[in-house]
Amino acid sequence: MVNKHYPPEFRADAVALYRSRPGATYLSVADDLGVNRETLRSWVRADNERRGVRPPRPRPAAAGVADAGVPDSVERENADLRRRVRELEEERDILRKAARYFAGGDALVNRFQFVADHQQRHSVKRLCTVLKIPRSSFYYWKSTATPRAARDAADAALAVRIRAVQARHDGTYGAPRITAELHGQGITVNHKKVARVMRRYRIRGLRLRRRVQTTIPDPAAVKAPDLIRRDFTATAVNQRYVGDITYLPIGERGFLYLATVIDLHSRRLAGWAIADHMRTSLVIDALHAAARTRGSLDGAIFHSDHGAQYTSKDFAEACRAAGIRQSMSKIGSSADNALAESFNATFKRETLQGRRAFTDEHEARLTSFGWLHRYNTIRRHSHLGQQSPINYENNIQTTPATLATAA
Repeated sequence: MVNKHYPPEFRADAVALYRSRPGATYLSVADDLGVNRETLRSWVRADNERRGVRPPRPRPAAAGVADAGVPDSVERENADLRRRVRELEEERDILRKAARYFAGGDALVNRFQFVADHQQRHSVKRLCTVLKIPRSSFYYWKSTATPRAARDAADAALAVRIRAVQARHDGTYGAPRITAELHGQGITVNHKKVARVMRRYRIRGLRLRRRVQTTIPDPAAVKAPDLIRRDFTATAVNQRYVGDITYLPIGERGFLYLATVIDLHSRRLAGWAIADHMRTSLVIDALHAAARTRGSLDGAIFHSDHGAQYTSKDFAEACRAAGIRQSMSKIGSSADNALAESFNATFKRETLQGRRAFTDEHEARLTSFGWLHRYNTIRRHSHLGQQSPINYENNIQTTPATLATAA
């Protein structure tokens, strides 16, 4: 007997539910309750007999089709429609709850997390179908939760170390230099992982800004031949140098100017000078500073652009006195002095750090002095295998003829 599987209270409630819906059929009510249609019909008939009630005439089905006549196809269609409505309502409910999971981060991981959080209320199959993700992918994601948590913890610890390196270098280092710095601390890590962690935790180094040209050529000046020809290398220190002038913006309209002398072998800033003018004495002071650093510049090549300071008679005389051969790039070709241009761009990017100008002259001089000194002694250079210029010079074999004196 089917009835023995249901308690009397359930049968009585089922009969009452059927009678409370005048337009309902046995099939529709039975489908809602999860029982067989004939079972519900027998419960209603038994209740009528107990109460002495005459059986009612069969209720018409949809479109006038009798429930007792040909109801199967119609009732089946009605049941399918009701089931589809329930599915759509459930889908709407799932998507509404999932909306807040998609605010940010990895969209696929967010979907996995939503399924994990709601699998007690809805089946995993249903959730994955609605969110359009493979169940196998969800189960794989769930099975790798422990190693993923360990990796997240390792990334967080690495991010702390990366931020510490950034803080020591004024937030100027990118992934390659940070990787070299960590290697120097005895931490073995791949530069790709450093870059990934920096992206994940939004740690950024500085980027190049547009350069402003300061070269003012003198068409009447005597030119020197190009002895470098874009070959910014040297077989040893104190052989070939490049130099340039760049401006340091102060406040709204003021400027200071920096002249440099850079060794092409070690990339060391051998000499530099800062002044509030762009007269020839500025570049001569930088050249004299390089001579003091090296002890002698005799036989070296100095390459520059066609700025009026470098083509002047006074600078030519200073080069002859120091035993230097002058070399000049083509007029209007920044690529012919690209290394000096790149140095200036890096210097201004890392000292200004997005600002338009220094606050005053004192700040400009002090900040420049600190950065230029750090460039030689601490800042890692990709061309030197992520060593600083002075560390690189200390690690190479030098001779008195090549390097008379180290600063």
